[in-house]
Amino acid sequence: MHALIRTARTTGLLYLGLAITGALGFLLIRPRLFAAGDPGATLAHLVDHESLARAGVALELLIVVTKALTVAWFYRLFRTAHPLAASGIAAFGLVNAVAVLSSAALLATAVQVALAPIGDAAAVVQVLYLVSGNLWGVGAVFFGLWLIPMGSCVLRSGWMPRPLGWILIGGGIGYLLSAFIGYLAPDAQGIADALTVPATVGELWMVGYLLIRGVRRHALDQAPSGAPTAAPAAG
Repeated sequence: MHALIRTARTTGLLYLGLAITGALGFLLIRPRLFAAGDPGATLAHLVDHESLARAGVALELLIVVTKALTVAWFYRLFRTAHPLAASGIAAFGLVNAVAVLSSAALLATAVQVALAPIGDAAAVVQVLYLVSGNLWGVGAVFFGLWLIPMGSCVLRSGWMPRPLGWILIGGGIGYLLSAFIGYLAPDAQGIADALTVPATVGELWMVGYLLIRGVRRHALDQAPSGAPTAAPAAG
């Protein structure tokens, strides 16, 4: 198998891992533990479901690991096709990973406080979860930012369909707008959620394309044997 295909499929596999850990940790486990507006219930959930709470921390750490590895492989894939945009993917993706890492530390602290109470444990745990959620909220800015250079790499390299590149760029812009709307107009959450749809479509398309196709055939024709990436294609 050509080295470029291996790099593309490894990137897709890591990206899939990021999607799975993110869905399990943030979308599945967190809502079962955190009760907005009810600190006592949040504390009770952590005490009654300690294993689930610890699994939530572990999943956030796995999000960080898969994000960092995905960033590294995206950089490896696109570094010769579009060096500046590949560096943007790396920089913005790592900042987003640091935000999630900070969130994981807060969740771990919440579990410790719940099991060994300090002061008003319910209030402390609730604040820790609120700050954790807001780290995800502000981190969405850099999640949106990393999709924009990713789409640029798709357009510049010509290795994937051009519509995918435009959807990723549009999705990144949508995520940026969604993050600001979430704080400036909290009553417009429906609009904020709708703005993230293109990003989800673009990400799923990118994961599927990397895993199934890897890159277009002309990229393999241009790449030197054994090289992890190919020379830029006209975009």
